[in-house]
Amino acid sequence: MKLTIDSTVELLNGTQMPRLGLGVWRAKDGEETENAVLAALQAGYRGIDTASLYGNEGSVGRAVRASGVPREKVFVTTKVWNDEQGYDSTIAAFKRSLERLDMDYADLYLVHWPVVGQYKETYRALEDLYEQGLIRAIGVSNFNISHLEDLMGSCRIKPMVNQVEMHPLLTQKKLFAFCRKEGIQLESWRPLMQGRLDQPLITRLAEKYGRTPAQILIRWQLQLGVVTIPKSSRPERIRENADVFGFELEPEDVVAIDGLNENLRFGKDPDHVDF
Repeated sequence: MKLTIDSTVELLNGTQMPRLGLGVWRAKDGEETENAVLAALQAGYRGIDTASLYGNEGSVGRAVRASGVPREKVFVTTKVWNDEQGYDSTIAAFKRSLERLDMDYADLYLVHWPVVGQYKETYRALEDLYEQGLIRAIGVSNFNISHLEDLMGSCRIKPMVNQVEMHPLLTQKKLFAFCRKEGIQLESWRPLMQGRLDQPLITRLAEKYGRTPAQILIRWQLQLGVVTIPKSSRPERIRENADVFGFELEPEDVVAIDGLNENLRFGKDPDHVDF
């Protein structure tokens, strides 16, 4: 299947989610976030990923409205933070997110982290919000297999997305296989390895295909079937990260990149974090 910047994946409920999106973690509220989102939408991106924690939901909403792209054409993701979890507090947190976004609905709402003793009630709130038509799709973030199995043992609606750290140094093969078996779409945050792009193999492949190392990593994830949301605030880099649809990695190169795995995390391990 030929991929384009308009390519989507179909979630469990039939909702179409863009394969490529812009992440705005650590982008400053105001001009920095607004310019990044505008640049992304002008470059053809249709997925924007934010969160309550990021403090820039308002800027995302303003940029979407200023872009001229119809709201229904932009897939907006946000998340409930750890200190907002629990049923009632999640309902309230979601309403605050919608107010900041100045939108009538969210396309995807995620439980940001599996806070022990909280995430089931948090997810129950997501289910109710979904059934009220306020969210087009629901899911989780940073959930390992054990968390997913625990949640699916009691939830009414299976998570549609699991957003996790995933890149060549952390390929998440077991989790990826589990999610694929369950029909849960894997989405990658920190796909560019926090800028550690100087891996010799990645450098060689960049030379082979006449591309940047970042483009090689993004294309690798797209070919695996992973939704990816590279973060940048620089318009030229945002456009560059989207220029990954004019080439295709050969199967042996995809396998070679897989072989870089070191189970190396740049973020926290969900199994070893006490919130």
